[in-house]
Amino acid sequence: MNLATFCLEVFLGSVLAGLVGALTGLGGGVILVPLLVLAFKVDLHHALGASLISVIATSSGAAAAYVREGYTNLRLGMFLELATTLGAVLGANLLGILPKRWVALIFGLVLIHSAYTGYRNRQVDGRDVGPSDPLARRLRLEGTYPTPQGLRPYGVHRVLPGLGLMGLAGVLSGLLGIGSGALKVLAMDRIMGLPYKVSTTTSNFMIGVTAAASAGIYLREGYINPVLSCPVVLGVLVGAFLGARILPKSPVPRLRLLFAGVIALLGIQMLLQGIRP
Repeated sequence: MNLATFCLEVFLGSVLAGLVGALTGLGGGVILVPLLVLAFKVDLHHALGASLISVIATSSGAAAAYVREGYTNLRLGMFLELATTLGAVLGANLLGILPKRWVALIFGLVLIHSAYTGYRNRQVDGRDVGPSDPLARRLRLEGTYPTPQGLRPYGVHRVLPGLGLMGLAGVLSGLLGIGSGALKVLAMDRIMGLPYKVSTTTSNFMIGVTAAASAGIYLREGYINPVLSCPVVLGVLVGAFLGARILPKSPVPRLRLLFAGVIALLGIQMLLQGIRP
């Protein structure tokens, strides 16, 4: 395969990754890492580096549209980034210590668990669990989001457990070269009780900041290849813009089913990659 064909195929795969990442709040990395490793035979560390850059592109491409449409909870996102940013720096520093097979196995297990949880709760869009926690009210983390019936208010619950899971999401982001959107969405959706579209859009806003915290370490280690990263970033940006246009019109059960199906398939593939000698 010549360079031009390789770049074109990577670009087209990245468009799909950006589209799915924007719709589910997972970030493009959850598609890109298995795609680059399994389909294009790219070294795992370089795939993680390109994925990390793509996560920043996904966040930049979709976040502005979601903020403008009123879905993203900016105040909550910036608060939770305190934990994810610290975790991302820690995870990136672990990259040179853990074997590649371990990283692939961790990635696969995280994806399969997220797929199971997302499928099980695919009909749910937020939960009525009473007023917001005192800490959430003090920090003014509540918000509203648009629905066909007008703006709908929502509360924020279990702030400290959610913050702890965000720290773990940050570690996985730095270690695996992803935005760890799966854990971010689960933390906001299932633990903190936010509506699903608010969870996915706020996750999209957050993943870029988390990824940027560890990108410098990947660059220092030589894991970011411009020839690979350029078509990845361009493709993911195109896909992210398309996803931002589609999401407001998409029903929540279908988004949850897409979330579960995609990451279950990829999780199985990455587990096989880690198990093989």
